[in-house]
Amino acid sequence: IHGHIRLSEFMAPPPPCLFTSSVDESDIMMNYHGDFSKTERRSCRYPYCVVWTPIPILSWVLPFVGHMGICTSAGVIRDFAGSYFVSEDNMGFGRPTKYWKLDVDKVCGNGAATWDQAVHDASEEYKCRPHNLCLDNCHSHVALALNLMRYNNSTSWNMVNLCMLSFIHGKHVSWAAFLKTWLPFVMLSGVLTTFILTLSL
Repeated sequence: IHGHIRLSEFMAPPPPCLFTSSVDESDIMMNYHGDFSKTERRSCRYPYCVVWTPIPILSWVLPFVGHMGICTSAGVIRDFAGSYFVSEDNMGFGRPTKYWKLDVDKVCGNGAATWDQAVHDASEEYKCRPHNLCLDNCHSHVALALNLMRYNNSTSWNMVNLCMLSFIHGKHVSWAAFLKTWLPFVMLSGVLTTFILTLSL
């Protein structure tokens, strides 16, 4: 498309994030307004959510910076994982550690159908784009999806407000995910503080 070759055409299908086939889709649909069950979290199913996971080294220094994806109404994760490649259920940099649950009632249009169409259209668009860490990245992919569905009656979603709001409103999926997100930063800060104090004595 547009003269670019899709990277996904030369790759084997990614292994699914879903590790069990016992997930009841109807349970997922019913639970999206409440807390996610252990089954949903084990199978990486977060319907109507923006999901986030840390990027090694980068997130250790800047814990509010990481890799972002958006989930369909069934909880399938789509994320801009590299140039001309949008992953499905195999999130770049590993399973999500945080999720920010959005309200499907704030979508302008036919609820779930509009949400899924926007996620699909944004993903198809980003299959045609090169990845740029600072200017056009995974956050931009999610922002396009939210703009297409006019989430919260807005078309001003961008990587900056998404980064800020997901950091504020995001919830950790487990204690292990909390440690994965924050422990490297805390340890690095401790080492740096100790080093500075040692030099000043």
